[in-house]
Amino acid sequence: MTTETNIKSEIDITEKAVNEVNRIKKENNIPETHGLRVGVKGGGCSGLTYQLGFDAEPKEGDTVIEKDGLKLFVDGKSLFYLSGTVLDFSDGLNGRGFVFNNPNAKKTCGCGESFGV
Repeated sequence: MTTETNIKSEIDITEKAVNEVNRIKKENNIPETHGLRVGVKGGGCSGLTYQLGFDAEPKEGDTVIEKDGLKLFVDGKSLFYLSGTVLDFSDGLNGRGFVFNNPNAKKTCGCGESFGV
């Protein structure tokens, strides 16, 4: 059973990040109906690593967050670590890519791709 969250999401995504996800979907012929899977897994230099990917539909137990027509699929374990996170996209001087602004991260690595709690 999935949980739909539309009013106050556990994870937020900026307009810039939504636009970039939509650009990637279009460029790679990924159907508009696919959602962005946001998650974490063990590993990386700080203990946990962020993951992004595309799925056709949510899996059992996922929370579904919708923002500006984009659906985010988040499993329960990942949501525990990502609650309150804002997913942004940066194309500034420090590099181009998605940025996780995670208030739960007590330590992060220099590349910004892993964190610890």
